Amino acid sequence: MISFDDTAIAFRSKNDRDLNRAYWLFKLIGSPLLVKIGKWFTVNALRFRLPIRGLIKSTIFQQFCGGENIQECTKTIESLASFGVGTILDYSIEGKTTEADFESTVEEIIRTIVAAENNNSIPFAVFKVTGIARFDVLEKMNDERADIGTNANSAFHGVFDRVNRICKAAHEKNVRVFIDAEESWIQDGIDRLTSEMMRRYNRTEAIVYNTLQMYRHDRLHFLEMELSIAKQEGFYYGVKLVRGAYMEKERARAVKFNYTSPIQADKQATDHDFNAALQLLIDHRDQMALCAGTHNEASSLLLTELMLKCEVKPGDTRFYFAQLLGMSDHISYNLSNAGYNVAKYVPYGPVNEVMPYLLRRADENTSVAGQTGRELSLIMSERKRRKNAPKSHPLD
Repeated sequence: MISFDDTAIAFRSKNDRDLNRAYWLFKLIGSPLLVKIGKWFTVNALRFRLPIRGLIKSTIFQQFCGGENIQECTKTIESLASFGVGTILDYSIEGKTTEADFESTVEEIIRTIVAAENNNSIPFAVFKVTGIARFDVLEKMNDERADIGTNANSAFHGVFDRVNRICKAAHEKNVRVFIDAEESWIQDGIDRLTSEMMRRYNRTEAIVYNTLQMYRHDRLHFLEMELSIAKQEGFYYGVKLVRGAYMEKERARAVKFNYTSPIQADKQATDHDFNAALQLLIDHRDQMALCAGTHNEASSLLLTELMLKCEVKPGDTRFYFAQLLGMSDHISYNLSNAGYNVAKYVPYGPVNEVMPYLLRRADENTSVAGQTGRELSLIMSERKRRKNAPKSHPLD
């Protein structure tokens, strides 16, 4: 059985300076008050153009991002690859609203696909539909009766066209692409759009992947239905499973507009459905491809056990594990060391532009019970191990 407590493997890509930076960063993130103060200071310092860009880039940016452009990510890509971990280049620009910005983002995403072509170190591309479409348009598209854009006269044709161009490029370059999940009140339209892309491009293998947030109580049933449709219509179903990222916003909106929250009653229900989805997918392994996007040790171990039980080899390319850069290295590197397919989400973009992503990372590490404590305890164990190791240790 894999042990996620092996810190020598977990942190073998980090020298002492990297490890110390991570230690102090997670110490900071572990304090809600310091995170609140730090967010206020950072946002205002950038607004008033104070010279803090270098400080950000050498601390939180270096921990969670690969660089400001694809070229700057090369060092991170090569470092991950040297330990058998792949890279998912994630262009993490948010909040754009103009057609020109959307077109620029599409071109950048296609550049990540081109970078991944014939490069085993970059097994997937990824994008968010909110990065290439206005939110209000996606809200209107969410109506189950709305034409998703296959008709050139549709109001949603621009969204459809941009998504299709990305997925078509992925198909032509034979690069798998994740379409990330969004808020529930725009997700139905994105689901229909993604299913249409699968019908077009997943005929011989899974190229396009939908993302299911299992903290929604309807996603397990949705997955069952989608697998049934894929089988009936003769295409492969690509899916990335995650627990979810919009819980507080979802619950608040449900209260505000007086409808039943789409969020599970508790974490146990989320864990149950995530793990049940793993079982369902491995039972349908001949018609699907899975990326388990999780920082949860129990779910990661469960998937390895299910694969072993069903005689699926660790290196089977239908199965991948994924974690965020800068987090859960104990899962990523120990899985990779055991021969499993693993990739890290590597966000990139100009420092000022990726700040919303970085601030969200700080919030999530602060709010997720046990996350920061687990990271810190592992880092502390490794620092102690290195301190007691012979002086000839290669990372000293």
